[in-house]
Amino acid sequence: MGIADKAKNAAEDALGKAKEVIGDVTGNEKLEAEGKKDQTKSSVKDAGENVKDAFKK
Repeated sequence: MGIADKAKNAAEDALGKAKEVIGDVTGNEKLEAEGKKDQTKSSVKDAGENVKDAFKK
């Protein structure tokens, strides 16, 4: 996995966590769910990149 991909995934995860917390604090369930979705997408991308890396080795 490239450094740029790791950084993008980490940024997406951090943004998702922020959205989730803000949604929780404000009672905005839609924003909270969107934050969880962003975190899940980031995790799936990380897993996909790890699989690619495993096959390269």
